[in-house]
Amino acid sequence: MTVYSGANAATDPATDPAPEKGPEKGPRVIIAEDSVLLRSGMARLLEDAGVEIVDQVGDADALLRSVEEHPDVDLCLVDIRMPPTFSEEGIQAGVAIRRSHPEVAVLLLSQHVVSRYAADLLGGGSSKVGYLLKDRVADIDEFLAVLRRVAGGGAAIDPEVVSQLLSRHRDSAMDRLTPRETEVLEVMAQGLNNAGIALRLSVTERAVEKHIRSIFTKLDLGQDDHDHRRVQAVLHYLRGADRT
Repeated sequence: MTVYSGANAATDPATDPAPEKGPEKGPRVIIAEDSVLLRSGMARLLEDAGVEIVDQVGDADALLRSVEEHPDVDLCLVDIRMPPTFSEEGIQAGVAIRRSHPEVAVLLLSQHVVSRYAADLLGGGSSKVGYLLKDRVADIDEFLAVLRRVAGGGAAIDPEVVSQLLSRHRDSAMDRLTPRETEVLEVMAQGLNNAGIALRLSVTERAVEKHIRSIFTKLDLGQDDHDHRRVQAVLHYLRGADRT
């Protein structure tokens, strides 16, 4: 290895090593989970991945106070069922946060699929929202990818949530989708781009583009922004499932 010193070290751009980049700054997160064990476990996992945990709380009221106290938080990781009734406290807090602090992302965690929870949260906007089943936390890489995607402005819905909703809700528009288009719609709900969908389904990106155009046409989504329509394609069925 050649070592440069003196004037050469300062003036030879072809041989100067590139400056080292520091670690990527992770999103700032508040965890709202009543189980102390699960809460601390998620905090440790996220911190090890470079995510900054700014607060940990055990109920919805504490979550709302924490968001007010930490205006620079990027995302709230929220258990749907929290004290005192363990019914809808988490989703209600999530909806309230999205309305009062639209710059703060909300990622809901649920033990089971409940369609209207996803519809209530996602119906308020098409970005910075997500809904995952708690089982997904075990897949650390995927969990972190979804968390960063939502914190960065995207939307993501657990594939099992979408699969169950689509299987229960069969309207005339859904009947017009082919099996492959339905698969594309399910994967699209997870927030993947065309390349990610192609990789997941083992098809070409050109084929994905063709399927997505067909989905937009069959769902009568018009000519709005492409990314917006991707989310609306999913919300179309979340809202419909909530009415069944």
